[in-house]
Amino acid sequence: MLRTHNLGELNINNVGEKVILSGWIQRIRNLGSMQFIDLRDQFGITQIVINKDDILEKAEKLVTETVIKIEGIVLERSNKNSKIPTGEIEVEVHKLSILGKCEPVLPFEINSEKVDRLSIREDLRLEYRFLDLRNENIHKNILLRSEIMKTIRNKMDELGFAEIQTPILANSSPEGARDFLVPSRLHPGEFYALPQAPQQFKQLLMISGFDKYYQIAPCFRDEDPRADRAPGEFYQIDFEMSFAEQEDVLNILEELITTVFEKHTNWKVDKPHFVRIPYREAMEKYGIDKPDLRNPLIIQDVSKVFENSEFNAFKGKFVKAIIVKKGGIQGRKFFDNMTEFAKQEAGANGLAWIKLDENSELNGGISKFITSDMKKILQEQYNLEKLDSAFFIADSELEKSQKIAGLIRIELGKRLDLLEKNVYKFCFIVDFPMYELSDEGEIDFNHNPFSMPQGGREALNTKNPLDILAYQYDLVCNGYELASGAVRNHDQELMIKAFEIAGYTEDTVKERFGALYNAFKYGTPPHAGAAPGLDRMVMLIADSDNIREVIAFPKNKKARDSMMNAPSIVDKKQLDDVHIEIKKEDVTE
Repeated sequence: MLRTHNLGELNINNVGEKVILSGWIQRIRNLGSMQFIDLRDQFGITQIVINKDDILEKAEKLVTETVIKIEGIVLERSNKNSKIPTGEIEVEVHKLSILGKCEPVLPFEINSEKVDRLSIREDLRLEYRFLDLRNENIHKNILLRSEIMKTIRNKMDELGFAEIQTPILANSSPEGARDFLVPSRLHPGEFYALPQAPQQFKQLLMISGFDKYYQIAPCFRDEDPRADRAPGEFYQIDFEMSFAEQEDVLNILEELITTVFEKHTNWKVDKPHFVRIPYREAMEKYGIDKPDLRNPLIIQDVSKVFENSEFNAFKGKFVKAIIVKKGGIQGRKFFDNMTEFAKQEAGANGLAWIKLDENSELNGGISKFITSDMKKILQEQYNLEKLDSAFFIADSELEKSQKIAGLIRIELGKRLDLLEKNVYKFCFIVDFPMYELSDEGEIDFNHNPFSMPQGGREALNTKNPLDILAYQYDLVCNGYELASGAVRNHDQELMIKAFEIAGYTEDTVKERFGALYNAFKYGTPPHAGAAPGLDRMVMLIADSDNIREVIAFPKNKKARDSMMNAPSIVDKKQLDDVHIEIKKEDVTE
């Protein structure tokens, strides 16, 4: 027997019992005639005491992180530790065995009170991830992830969803990012693609007659890493519903999300129904389609205020204003620093500002260009009051003015510590544009290409494509996109027309989406769905700023697994088997 108890369950009621314990040595305190060891496993820490000469001699060779097994008797501690559940007892060792030796020098400290884990170079921690995962904080994150997944499965079962797996080896499809390709050995020159999402499969399941489907699905996208998405692969709670409209899906999202968040956090959680914000309103008020509603600042359009202004930099421009309550108490350095941020980080040419003193007199920034009439409008229509400040962003392009103002709003919220604490604020962004202009000026899909346009076939035939809205929606939490979804296009003719507007011929649709194209001929129910991101959900609940902190074995910032040395070069025979030849100029030493 390797253990009779785990290291978190012994207490004062076990005094006098003979026990067998196994775990990792977290700390050694050598007092000469006796040794105290903190023994750790997933469940907690138990102090053991060695005071027998023969065992002390053996214990001299022990180092932290060695795995040992001890047999002994539970004693009441004289100096109790109220900070841990086992703090009233200790175990006197009668027998000790080494189960797993450890190098005397660790690559980094694992559970040291003297060393902040996050101060250790991340690539080193990822190279020795098996050690890093022994750290109490990240260990808790991974166990939290497990508990959250259990809650999700229980809730989806309660809501009547069937868990169904879809293929990993799939076909290539344009879904917003590069595919990971897998060469076929049996079919020379042909490739599978790892699915960016189970999009077509889940729609096909609805066509197959399944009423409600879900899975915690792995998704693969060859895109650049970012702080809120793991590079290469991530997981989403993918679900789809037959005979469902937009509001049906939003209701499911509300029930699932509130259940998960309320169970796994002690923060305040918004109650349903979450506020619905149209996309264009979100861009106008927040400058971003994933607004953090903990930030009270709102962007306002003040273009008309400056229509006849002598301030030439604003003439004929889209002018946005952010009014900060009591912001006028800030010193000049604060405004200079914000101006520097606007130039260096937000892509602005500058940042205009004014502030009111305690007598409501204007001063600083562009105050000399603000006439008494303009001041009156700002006070009466835009709620500018004494001791307030206002920041102005102007650009000849509406979208650019919104984007810059959105970044300024976020930065002001951080620097002034305006964000509401210990709360999860949710909202739905709805009414996304069906299409957008690509960087090359071509019409392209704005969001999910399989979405239902609002107005159906008539809208596709009569409206300017950039004016067509889609039944698409995002769930946003504290400035993060937490879920995305849509009512699906389930009509073959509508599908062909929608793709045609984006530059795809019917033959291309047949080739790229042949299964859906064919299935739509055989009775397709209206259906809709969404996909909350699991990694991001756990990151938010764990109150982490880095998504890699909630994934057991993540890639680094360069999408490399430094522990497993992936990606790596493979030998020629493996390449020959899949009919691949590497160009020498593509290989770097």
